[in-house]
Amino acid sequence: MSDYQKWIPVPTPETRHFWDGCREGRLLLQRCGDTGRAYFPPRPFSPYTGSRNVSVFEASGRGTLYSYVINHRPAKGFEAPYAIAIVQLPEGVRMMTNIVECEQTPEALELDMPLEVCFEKIDDDISLPLWRPAGG
Repeated sequence: MSDYQKWIPVPTPETRHFWDGCREGRLLLQRCGDTGRAYFPPRPFSPYTGSRNVSVFEASGRGTLYSYVINHRPAKGFEAPYAIAIVQLPEGVRMMTNIVECEQTPEALELDMPLEVCFEKIDDDISLPLWRPAGG
């Protein structure tokens, strides 16, 4: 997909598990082994304790719209308007993302609306986690 215009993440050894999960259609998070709290973005140590006692688990793929802004200025690879959003997951983390398969208006993007993860395949190595209205 050489015509892809958006920024493409480059997996590192510390984030490889996350990107491998996205490629497989699974949203993988990490959990602190000392506190039991989930965290995002991926990193090899707990942001709560600094410990490397962490584990990877599959998230539910559900969330709610916590906050958003509608960008009306075109950016490379994006067709305006588009939503830049924060999604609250029941696992306790928030993710910055884009909302897709939905009108990009305040009337359609209601705070606390239920969302589900979907994945946009960029190439054979990278699929991006995006969010859409649940059941849609």
